[in-house]
Amino acid sequence: MTTHDTPTVTRRNVLKTTAAAGAAAATGAAFTGAAAAQDGGLESWFEGVGNYDGVVDETGKSEVTVEVGVDANGGPYGFGPAAIRVDPGTTVTWEWVEGSHNVAAEDGSFESELTDESGFTFTQTFDEEGVTRYACTPHKTMGMKGAVVVGDVDVGASSSSGSGEQSGSGGAQAVDFDGWFEGVSNFDGVVDETGQSQVTVEVGTEANGGPYGFSPAAIRVDPGTEVVFEWVNGTHNVVAEDGSYESELTNESGFTYSRTYDSEGVSKYYCNPHKTMGMKGAVVVGSGGGSSGGGGGGSDFSTSDIGVLAFAGALVGGLLSPFALRATKSSSSPSNR
Repeated sequence: MTTHDTPTVTRRNVLKTTAAAGAAAATGAAFTGAAAAQDGGLESWFEGVGNYDGVVDETGKSEVTVEVGVDANGGPYGFGPAAIRVDPGTTVTWEWVEGSHNVAAEDGSFESELTDESGFTFTQTFDEEGVTRYACTPHKTMGMKGAVVVGDVDVGASSSSGSGEQSGSGGAQAVDFDGWFEGVSNFDGVVDETGQSQVTVEVGTEANGGPYGFSPAAIRVDPGTEVVFEWVNGTHNVVAEDGSYESELTNESGFTYSRTYDSEGVSKYYCNPHKTMGMKGAVVVGSGGGSSGGGGGGSDFSTSDIGVLAFAGALVGGLLSPFALRATKSSSSPSNR
């Protein structure tokens, strides 16, 4: 990305300035909420866990699957997704995909057998609200850890679309993908990757009946973030739905292709040979408003942005109107003729 030495008037700077008064008024409440969010947080549990991308919202489903032995932490040492939020009464099924692993609750409430049988499953139904941390016993020190958040429990962690974004803590908005992810088996909501300058999406992860997935399938990033697509298995490419970019078609493991997303919007993409199989993804930039695709100057304003600016203009106009009225009366007075 290009470094600019000359100060530039950008959308972000304008909004920061116009929203300053409201932000100051809310500082006390925001500080209290942030402090409370640290209670029962998951950040320390997931410290050093390579595939932890926030809490994926799986509420509204009676059964949820977590894969065991996904590529993470230097090998097949991950749970995918690492952290999920479910409703009370939801059954979670862990399905083995690679390697010899088990699933053991940190509090000792459950433990599966240790097996390397691909397709093996272990289930638990979570009836009570709370947070259950679990790990693979042989690979816990390598970062093979997970968590199930049941109900409306504040864990003080970044979240995918749903639990975290609906709370409004990060100002994110729900995204309507207009059926884009219909039939995509590994779509688990929008993973929050904001606050990072570079984010990696794996190409060819196990999904849709083979190595036909992008992982995570959908991410939210800040404007100006570089997204690096890294090939892990199979012959694939990355093609923007709007035609704004396209990588080469390759089966080279470790190959990377990067895009910097400057403008707010939603960029949908897919693998051309495997699009009909469900190999699709999306990058949500900022609030998701404005134009889609990568590149651009990042100066687009969404509807909510215009509302902020309109409010600021009305506020300034209200403050200045008495002075304008006084000046008008002064100019029309006989003593000034």
